[in-house]
Amino acid sequence: MSARTARIAAVDLGAASGRVMAAVVSPERLDLTEVARFPNVPVRVAGTLYWDVLRLYRGVLDGLRDTGPVDSIGIDSWAVDFGLLDADGQLLGNPVHYRDGRTDGVMQAVLREVPAAELYAITGLQLLPFNTIFQLVAVRDRAQTAAARTLLLIPDLMAYWLTGEIGSERTNSSTTQLLDVRTGTWATGLAERLGLRVDLLAPIREPGSPIGVLTTDAARETGLGPVPVTAVASHDTASAVVGVPAANSAFAYISCGTWSLVGVEMDRPVLTEESRKANFTNEAGVDGTIRYLRNVMGLWLLQECLRQWQVDGIAVDLPELLRVAAKLPPFAAVFDADDPGFLAPGNMPARIAAACRRLDQPAPDSPAATVRSILDSLALAHRAAVEAVQNLSGRHVDVIHIVGGGARNELLCQLTADACGIPVEAGPQEATALGNALIQARALGATDGDLNNLRALVRATQPIRRYEPRGNRTAWAAAAARLKT
Repeated sequence: MSARTARIAAVDLGAASGRVMAAVVSPERLDLTEVARFPNVPVRVAGTLYWDVLRLYRGVLDGLRDTGPVDSIGIDSWAVDFGLLDADGQLLGNPVHYRDGRTDGVMQAVLREVPAAELYAITGLQLLPFNTIFQLVAVRDRAQTAAARTLLLIPDLMAYWLTGEIGSERTNSSTTQLLDVRTGTWATGLAERLGLRVDLLAPIREPGSPIGVLTTDAARETGLGPVPVTAVASHDTASAVVGVPAANSAFAYISCGTWSLVGVEMDRPVLTEESRKANFTNEAGVDGTIRYLRNVMGLWLLQECLRQWQVDGIAVDLPELLRVAAKLPPFAAVFDADDPGFLAPGNMPARIAAACRRLDQPAPDSPAATVRSILDSLALAHRAAVEAVQNLSGRHVDVIHIVGGGARNELLCQLTADACGIPVEAGPQEATALGNALIQARALGATDGDLNNLRALVRATQPIRRYEPRGNRTAWAAAAARLKT
């Protein structure tokens, strides 16, 4: 292998599964192969929903063993959740899942102490009840927190176990609502005001910086030797945005999986009152960029329906459901996909039916009708977010890039193009792993340049499908108006 070609392990941990990908990167080449995939199944114990983080780490080790020799390892994951370490560096219990109910009512209590406008001015983050700041307030008086010495977000925890090195990567740190959006440093004054311990917060590390090398134990478990671990954009959406195959700056992205993250890339945060009221967030991206976006509930709605139908013994085949759903009349029943009532696990088909009835619409009467209702409603949510992000940012959008697992859903991609009246380019499906690998490759010198160059490599090497808008925009506007009644 030449000096300008690197073999890289990209560990991508999602809310439903983890995967280890092997990438080969050079200035003209970007190949990605899935080496291992393993489930990420939360566990409820005594009323609390936990991540099975040790099982997740076992999957990482086993996957790395199967990659063969690599020049670097990088890890990304979902945001906001964390583990606490004691003075000996040992984990104090399993990290709690962001969908757990421990934060119920906490956000409202915090906003009585720090008004929403002030919180937004400091952090630039949208209000989500599971943000790290609210999770920490929920447990600030517990014995486990008192015994803690370090807080690590999930990818930083995995990197610590692999290398023994402690740090907090910037893009994921920015999702905690504890990072000052203007200075890029921890908002210690805010933390102290809420009675949170600032000494738990680890030093910020930048994407592309070295973390350390595999410890003796990790090297033995993986068979890899003292391989370097490199900080990537460890928030999975930040890595996915690196992997967006944009040809210029006039694009919006939808990183579509369990969540749909809908936004644009900016040079500076948008901190207007209009932005705050629209619940848009300013999260750190690579190379000093800002991911200006809004969370939309995403394919969680569909995933939970499929799980419930399985529990109920209803045999469903997703490709067949999508084929039938595509032939059903549009807008038979739509609902607000961002209703907080959909956040927790549970009987999703029943909740969707109830939401439709509240809007004086007939409830979907079959799994296929439920799927069509979900996808119409998600397309409407995408439409609202894309319109809002253009108005709030002043950034015109000529194309929408859908990346991630949602890029496989042809019906959703077409409906999003129709709803927005803007062409959609779908793919790559593994944008997160590609972005992870590209930041490592740049750090290794296997590719160079700015984000435009990295994206040009994605565009030149990865399959992309284009969907042109079709249908009647007036009908979409009328469907959107039904949600406001």
